[in-house]
Amino acid sequence: MSTPKKNNRTMMLLLAAVFILPVILAKFALDNGWFNQAVTNKGELLTPPVDMRVLQISTQQPKWKLLYVLPEICALECENALYSIAQVHSALGKESDRAEVVVITHEKSNLVQLALLKDKQNIRLLNTNLKSLQQVFKENTTDGIFIADTLDNVILRYPLQIDQEQAILHSRDILSDMRKVLKLSHIG
Repeated sequence: MSTPKKNNRTMMLLLAAVFILPVILAKFALDNGWFNQAVTNKGELLTPPVDMRVLQISTQQPKWKLLYVLPEICALECENALYSIAQVHSALGKESDRAEVVVITHEKSNLVQLALLKDKQNIRLLNTNLKSLQQVFKENTTDGIFIADTLDNVILRYPLQIDQEQAILHSRDILSDMRKVLKLSHIG
């Protein structure tokens, strides 16, 4: 008689372990950060998004935008950013018609770089004043490369890179995120 009771007890403990052990392991995994928390974007998510409609950035067709604000002094990180966004746009291939490169300029933007950008075909220049730009970005910095959605909400920010090789590596992150948003979006 003792063996059936012993077998029943072992079976109950085994059955409880099969159902309870995964729950306990999952709790430890969540608490200790043992895995990636489903973050798939490579850029910094801006919450809340920056609303750029004040700058009247929209075109006739809604498009995703790679944005860059041209600074007063265009140093290495500025040149790397301009190179990166142009490369990302061309690397989109057949999807490049759903996105556009927009460089936002203001009265203090670098004039030499501005003259060079006017000759580029795939870059749209948007001229605004510094006060409006500061009003739009408020507590967010304008230093960076940005992705804006088709409703002119800036949703992702990427840091600027001084080193050209790092800039190229970061442009892969931008390209990855652009491909994801274009794949998930039916607009633009």
